[in-house]
Amino acid sequence: MRTAKRAVAIFATIALVCGLSQVGAALAINENGTPNANDQKLQAELTKSLDKDRLKNVKVAVNSGIVTLTGVVDLYAYKADAEKRAHRIKDALAVRNNLSVGGAHVSDEDLQQKLVRKLEYDRVGYGTTTFNAIGVKVLDGVVTLVGHAYGPADKDSAISVASYTPGVQDVVDEIAVDPVSSMDDDIRIAVARAVYGQASLNRYAINPARPIRVSVQHGHVTLFGVVDSAADRDLAYLKANSVPGVFTVTNQLQLADAVSEIDR
Repeated sequence: MRTAKRAVAIFATIALVCGLSQVGAALAINENGTPNANDQKLQAELTKSLDKDRLKNVKVAVNSGIVTLTGVVDLYAYKADAEKRAHRIKDALAVRNNLSVGGAHVSDEDLQQKLVRKLEYDRVGYGTTTFNAIGVKVLDGVVTLVGHAYGPADKDSAISVASYTPGVQDVVDEIAVDPVSSMDDDIRIAVARAVYGQASLNRYAINPARPIRVSVQHGHVTLFGVVDSAADRDLAYLKANSVPGVFTVTNQLQLADAVSEIDR
């Protein structure tokens, strides 16, 4: 009797599971094999949102609320934009971004050189160039941004520069934003004045692309950039270390003779 009851219970459980599976399938696909009404609605909304010239080659498929984007776009920024638009659609459960970035192939070395030059002059005029130390790594068209940014706007600007550069296939953000602190603000300004106030170091302030960069986190200072001599490197360290309120100074300044053009 117990064996019979157990067999009946197992059969009932299997039937319930199969029934739920059939219900799940019915939610995704109608009897005639066409997408259900909700998927059709999502697809129509997203297709309308993607009705932009730069996104004209983006194809949309929706299954059980999961959006899949395929096709080719000209820039990585357009790929990211299409995904953001998909995430903004109500009831979209997930987004698979299978878009490819087209255009002419650019070697990793050329791409890195272009991005380094662009980022050197990024945010010039905003007063934060000296306080941004953002580096670039490129592998198979995938750009990784590293280092420190003075604030969120500086970080977002660097990501935008990379995203709109032809040849970039993807952007990995590893930029740390320095903490918001009035004390740190006072320190970074004082360090910049101490360093650039030295006559032999003042020339590094003339070209905004090649300043001695100052990053501060809770009173701890790091100097980044490329200088012409070991004497300049040591003097910058001494001047930064003499500023009141500075806890530590880490000297990451590199010598021009030891750094390749691509790494600057």
